[in-house]
Amino acid sequence: MKFIDEAKIVVRSGDGGNGCLSFRREAFRPHGGPDGGDGGKGGDVLITASAKIHSLLDFHYQRLVKASKGAHGQGSDRHGKNGLDVRLLVPLGTLILEAETGLILGDLIEEGQTIVVARGGRGGKGNRHFATSTHRTPRFAQKGEPGLELTLQLELKLLAQVGLIGLPNAGKSTLLSRLSAARPKISDYPFTTLNPNLGVIEDQQGRRLTLADIPGIISGASAGAGLGMKFLRHIERTQLLVFLIDGSLEGEGPRESFQTLWEEMKAFNPKLVDKPGLIGVNKMDLPGSQINYERTEAALKPFGLPIIPLSAKTGQGLPLLIENLFLKIGSGDYGDSNGLN
Repeated sequence: MKFIDEAKIVVRSGDGGNGCLSFRREAFRPHGGPDGGDGGKGGDVLITASAKIHSLLDFHYQRLVKASKGAHGQGSDRHGKNGLDVRLLVPLGTLILEAETGLILGDLIEEGQTIVVARGGRGGKGNRHFATSTHRTPRFAQKGEPGLELTLQLELKLLAQVGLIGLPNAGKSTLLSRLSAARPKISDYPFTTLNPNLGVIEDQQGRRLTLADIPGIISGASAGAGLGMKFLRHIERTQLLVFLIDGSLEGEGPRESFQTLWEEMKAFNPKLVDKPGLIGVNKMDLPGSQINYERTEAALKPFGLPIIPLSAKTGQGLPLLIENLFLKIGSGDYGDSNGLN
C-alpha cells in the first residue's frame, strides 16, 4: 500500500431541515391550531483515529466529504429525520488543522479518539412553536440552519518511541529489519527507503518499543532537498533518537554526517535537537570501519551522546543498543547522555 502522510480535504456538514407551516384540518374542529413539525438536524462530520488505518491514501481519492441534510418537518407535528453523520477514519498520530488559518482542531493519538470537525445545521422550528395567546395562527415557520464547510489539512506523524535517522545508505533499514520483524526495502543505492517504516522490538521481559526508520536525510532536507522535509515531522513525537553513522567513511565523514543531521533537524524544528539520543556507528563488520573506529569515536565524542559501535549486518553491538534503548525509555531518563550503562 502506498504511504501517504498528508492530505487536504473539504468537509461539509448537512443543512438543517426547514420547519413546517401547517394547521390541523379535522372534521368538526373548525378552529384547528398550528401543527407544523420541526426540521431535522443536518449530519455532522466526525474524524476518528483507528489503529487499523496506516495511511491517508484514501483522502487522495476522496477530496470532498459531505454529510446528509436534515429532512423538512411535516404537518401533524411530524419532525423531519436527522441527517446521517459521516465518520472518517485516520491513522493514530494524525494532526487535523484548518487549512486556511493553520488552527489545530485535533491531534488524534489514541484508538477511538474522535472530534467533530463540522457540526450539522440545526433544524428549523415548525409554526406550532410560535403560537401565543394573542397570535394563535402563526403563518410562518423557521428555516433550517446551513451546514458548515471547511478545508482541512491532515498531517500524519508516526507514533514511535525511537526514531532511526541517518544519511542515505547509513543502514537504517537493515538495522530495523534486524531489531524487529519489519521488512523494509533494502538496496545498495541512495534513497532506498521512500516511506517511513515502523517496527517493534521486544526484550526478554516482554517490554516493547516502537521504532520508526526515517528516510535518508541530506544537507538541505529542511528546505526540500532530496526527499524534502516532509519526513522530518515523523521524529517530532519520538522520545529518543538513534543517529546512525556510517563507520566506513574516512576522514571527517562521520563527524560531517552527524553535523548534517543535527543542522537539518534544527532548521526544521529547533526543539528536535533537545531530544535525547544515541549514536550508532554502523558497518563495523567492514575492515575500514574497524581501522577508523578510534578516530571516529574521537570525532563524535564532543557531541555528548553515548556511542555504540555496531553492525546491522552481523548483529554486532545490537544487544547493547537494545539494552540502552529500554533503559532510557523505561526510566524516563532521556536527558542523561554521560556514557552507556
